[in-house]
Amino acid sequence: MSTYDNEGVSSPFRDFDRQSWSALASSTPLPLTDEDVRRLRGLGDPIDLAEVDAIYRPLSALLQHYVSANVNLLDEVSEFLGQPSMRLTPFVIGVAGSVAVGKSSVSRLLRELMSRWPQTPRVELITTDGFLLPNKELLRRGIMHHKGFPESYDRRGLLRFLSQVKSGAPEVHAPVYSHVIYDIVPGEVQTVRAPDVLIVEGLNVLQPPRLRTSDSSSSSLSVSDFFDFSIYVNARPADIEEWYISRFHQLRDTAFTDPDSFFRAVSLLPRQEAEDQARTIWKETNLPNLVDNIAPTRGRATLILNKDSDHKINRLQLRKI
Repeated sequence: MSTYDNEGVSSPFRDFDRQSWSALASSTPLPLTDEDVRRLRGLGDPIDLAEVDAIYRPLSALLQHYVSANVNLLDEVSEFLGQPSMRLTPFVIGVAGSVAVGKSSVSRLLRELMSRWPQTPRVELITTDGFLLPNKELLRRGIMHHKGFPESYDRRGLLRFLSQVKSGAPEVHAPVYSHVIYDIVPGEVQTVRAPDVLIVEGLNVLQPPRLRTSDSSSSSLSVSDFFDFSIYVNARPADIEEWYISRFHQLRDTAFTDPDSFFRAVSLLPRQEAEDQARTIWKETNLPNLVDNIAPTRGRATLILNKDSDHKINRLQLRKI
């Protein structure tokens, strides 16, 4: 374990290699099976039970310490203020990273693992896709080609949702996004009912607050202001591109064949032509978003998971408390 960067300068992160991290939870039981992992992993992500055992079992145990500390802090603050114990609000975890880097697998595995701990039986997961602006609005603003960029989201709606969750509202509703129609589903919502833990997965959830136009000396809220813990899933852009292309081919043979699919025409293209189109999307949209908007937020995370070309996590960086 190291607390210094490559130039010997003190770092705000503790650095773990795979072996030292894996040893942290040797006494923590692993409640998942091979079938659980196959069910939970994202398309194109080869994660297996050995990876879950080495990486996510210690992470789940660590998060339980954070949750317990949060509960204790609320009790101590209530006692200090001479008030009744505060009603517990959800512990919120943000998961950020590029398209195709494996955020969905991380989020679903954590939901499953944490829900099996007695302290946190109710764990909910939402993705910020539901807060993308409808295609009609993106077209009106001329930013359809920037779908997934920070400006393509209903930021105010997402902040309002998280504010209600953190305020302890018994029910909060989030819009639903369909990857089949590539748009928000009119009238459909996901209901979050006062969970113990809420996991929020999205490309840009670690974006810093925007300066208010009316007063440049002050700043507005950011999504990450509502997080108690945050994770950034990191990999080399060249590796992510190949994962994206692989996933694109899998979708071309499955979901894109749906008659209602926005990408139905892609499923009818010759393989090489479809791949050329996928690489164009990556280079013109996903890579610029990663380089300009997503990757610069990596240092704001509580934990950075660094992946190798085989999708396995080889290094972890945990922010010092």
